[in-house]
Amino acid sequence: MDIIEFLVGLLTGVLSGFGIGGGSLLILYLTGVAGVNQYVAGGINLLYFLFCAPAALISHIKNRLIDTKTVIWCTAAGILTSLLAAWVAGMIEVTLLRRIFGIFLLYIGIRELRAKPPAEDA
Repeated sequence: MDIIEFLVGLLTGVLSGFGIGGGSLLILYLTGVAGVNQYVAGGINLLYFLFCAPAALISHIKNRLIDTKTVIWCTAAGILTSLLAAWVAGMIEVTLLRRIFGIFLLYIGIRELRAKPPAEDA
């Protein structure tokens, strides 16, 4: 394994654990630098997340940051929407899928840059 690939994996894993979007960065690296097909990169990202998520979940449970009712609703909605999204993505041409994903990332980035910082509790 190349040291760069190890460092990219480590960094994106840490960012994923913090909820910063490491998975999106991993997909960008895999498709833009490593030359991996978009569908394969998405699959790698999903598998990668399965191993990164438990560490973050343990930390969040320990710090009492998990609302059980919300988890149940979000899990149910996430399962349904990811199945639907996987089905739709399988019908879209790879080039168009890349463009849609790029536009989505630009939108999120611009939205985050324009967002006001949350008010601190006094």
